[in-house]
Amino acid sequence: MRKHMKLVTMAGMLALTACGGDTAPKDEAPQSAKPVESAAVEGVPSVETAKAEMVPVAVEAPAAQTIPASNAPAVFAQCKACHSVVPGKNGIGPSLAGVFGTKAGHLEDFTYSAAMNSSGLTWDVATLDSYLKNPREVVPGTKMSYPGLKDDTKRTELIEYLKTI
Repeated sequence: MRKHMKLVTMAGMLALTACGGDTAPKDEAPQSAKPVESAAVEGVPSVETAKAEMVPVAVEAPAAQTIPASNAPAVFAQCKACHSVVPGKNGIGPSLAGVFGTKAGHLEDFTYSAAMNSSGLTWDVATLDSYLKNPREVVPGTKMSYPGLKDDTKRTELIEYLKTI
């Protein structure tokens, strides 16, 4: 166990060293071409030893996300208070990942109001536009306490974003 801890620590240090990249300006030669001798630390293997003893470790890639967070309009900050854009991660409101084109109340892992479940709505451009403008008018009895987004331009930007997540 202790040997594995040392290897993991050493592998981490090597990875961090590799992340530094080349920071020297392109028109300057490196200041020293000699390898730097590292001081021996008791109980820590040399780089050569660590390389020789390295055991491949399977690393699971992060789950694919359909979250283009970089193109979220500023108005989405209001939505983030209650809604996530991560599939399966609900907040006070349901996740908005993949909401465009779905039926209202479609997530099995979120408890919608009876009004939303029986609304029969499909989240297309027209429905989202009217609902986001005045949620309680479109679905009386909805649990969504948001009063609505009255600015047509911001609503259009928000809908375009919802189409992408």
